[in-house]
Amino acid sequence: CLLITNSAADNDSINMQRVAASYLLSASKKAIFKSRFKMSDVTQSDFLVGLAAVDTTLLGATGGDGVTDGIFFYKDDGVATMSFSCQKDATTGQNQATAIATLANDTFVSVAWYYDGAGSVSYYVNDVKTGTIDASSTYFPDVILTDSIAFMNGEAVAKNMTVDYIFAAVER
Repeated sequence: CLLITNSAADNDSINMQRVAASYLLSASKKAIFKSRFKMSDVTQSDFLVGLAAVDTTLLGATGGDGVTDGIFFYKDDGVATMSFSCQKDATTGQNQATAIATLANDTFVSVAWYYDGAGSVSYYVNDVKTGTIDASSTYFPDVILTDSIAFMNGEAVAKNMTVDYIFAAVER
């Protein structure tokens, strides 16, 4: 497992992405992403995990608003609920499903999404499908994406996130 530990400063964050962006999604090809992780404090932490455009600040003030393009799970500070987003050009095409699951401190959760190659992306929590959102051309990312993990403190206390694995595949 990968243990990510932030310093004891409010809004201290760690953003990790593969150096070479490698996933160019196609609207007509299937794609899948899966990860398993836990956080020491789910309420006073922000996180993002999924595929996103290369960026040094994946977490903005709310909802992964640091990301321009991507398909990812995220959680904002002050709540224990996780959300899901599929977005193209953050300001013009964003589709989200909010509060899709409630997280618990120090408890592993697995998340996954599956793009069907026909304009819909389904999301899963602990291997159970919890919904589907529109991923048509308005929302479908149009840049090369990379594996992305971001973790940020919500208060001036050190927090940690443990990542068991991430997996991504795109039909060729």
